Amino acid sequence: MAFLDTLRQWDEAISCVDRQDLKQALEIFLSIEDPNSKISFNVGCLQLVEQKLDAAEKAFDFSISKDEHLAVAFFQRAITFYKKQRFQESVSDFQLALKALRGNQLIDYKALGLRYKLYACEVLHNMALAEAHLGEWERAQKNLVKALEYKTDNKLNILDRAMQSILKQNIFKAVEFPSTALFRPNKYYVAQLDKKDYLGKAKVVASVIPQDHFSGFAPLQPQFEKGPDTPKEPEVLRALEGEAHIVRYEFLPETSDELAVVPGNIVFVLQKGSDNWASVVFNGRKGLVPYNYLERLEMSLGAKQKQEESPSREPPSRPERKQAVVRSNSSSADVEPKEAQPADKSCIVKVYYTFNVAVRVTSDCTYSMLVEKMSKKLKRASSSFTLSFTSEANSVMSKDTDMVSVWSRTRNRRLKLWCHIKELQDTEMIFVARHSYESSNPEDLTFNKGDTITLISKVNQDWLEGYCEGNTGIFPASFVEQLSINQ
Repeated sequence: MAFLDTLRQWDEAISCVDRQDLKQALEIFLSIEDPNSKISFNVGCLQLVEQKLDAAEKAFDFSISKDEHLAVAFFQRAITFYKKQRFQESVSDFQLALKALRGNQLIDYKALGLRYKLYACEVLHNMALAEAHLGEWERAQKNLVKALEYKTDNKLNILDRAMQSILKQNIFKAVEFPSTALFRPNKYYVAQLDKKDYLGKAKVVASVIPQDHFSGFAPLQPQFEKGPDTPKEPEVLRALEGEAHIVRYEFLPETSDELAVVPGNIVFVLQKGSDNWASVVFNGRKGLVPYNYLERLEMSLGAKQKQEESPSREPPSRPERKQAVVRSNSSSADVEPKEAQPADKSCIVKVYYTFNVAVRVTSDCTYSMLVEKMSKKLKRASSSFTLSFTSEANSVMSKDTDMVSVWSRTRNRRLKLWCHIKELQDTEMIFVARHSYESSNPEDLTFNKGDTITLISKVNQDWLEGYCEGNTGIFPASFVEQLSINQ
């Protein structure tokens, strides 16, 4: 089914939900031939409202198979198992939902089109309930104590009532998902359905980019009916949250809540802590970066030229992180900190590829374990690449490599390796970019001229879906040409 048809049906089904016509909404969702993870989740929620538990379980299974990190899908499948009185499976899915929260107090799905916040304390609350049904009262009590570490003020009464019931070995009520809270399609794309061709065939009346004299292949620029009276600065940052900064030095993360950046990246600082660490947004991801690695971005031409200059000094020292204080008393002695500190044997392996990646491993890591981690990072089969100590592809590592000698090469708990892609397989369709393509739409794939792109699927005769340098999205077919295997 074409992307546009799926979008129209998705929007039509949501309109039915807004009219409280849940039956018609479910019929429309079920008619979509190739639903994504969000649509499958919506199907499961509507099946759950209809008490069609077997059908709801299958829908959530499909949603999770499409996105294994969707915590709210694990939560809903756990609720389904609970209603089917399969309590052990319910506990397992609540554990997976908690794992997908990755130590966070909550996940707000508003940015993904779902008006719902999944709280860790509610996941633990329901996990304790399922364990109570299994007669595991002591374990249920421990999970409620742990839930108090994640509590918010508006959830305190729920947890207190549950704790009182557990102490009396009584069953309490589960926290359930709102029946009509569903993933909604992107408002920007829905707004374009009736205004113009979604694939970008609208006529350019005037460009807001000053001195825009480009001719040839290029993405459409922002348009309006009347030209601007006076030239103005690019409005790239007008709708973004946070204050724009440019990265001056490369930073490699050492914990899961830190963010990898390289010189020239533009990040948006949401908050600066007193310990000189800044919470930033980069490419839709949030994380921590040392503030002394950043420089405030000025939009004037003179400042732009200054920022393009390479730094002439070494990176500043990494600031110390303030450690979280874990409360300990007789009732919460079993509560573990949210994030364990790295083991003494851990080290960071930086791998040079068309883009650079870094993974944290232990010094007793085997070759197979290292390759498996790299396979997940590069989104490539482990058999499609090799690792070596140099960029010339000599000294290639294999499963027979003495890993003790490999780890002896580490300096300051860091090791550099190079990744080399093996010969292309016949089953892969590879394209090379004839022109650069950059779009502000989150579903589009951005690439530069000369980049290689692996085809995932054909959207239609004009648009393709592909994978390039760690990113997946759609792009115009006219911007690329197929790469011959024999080249």
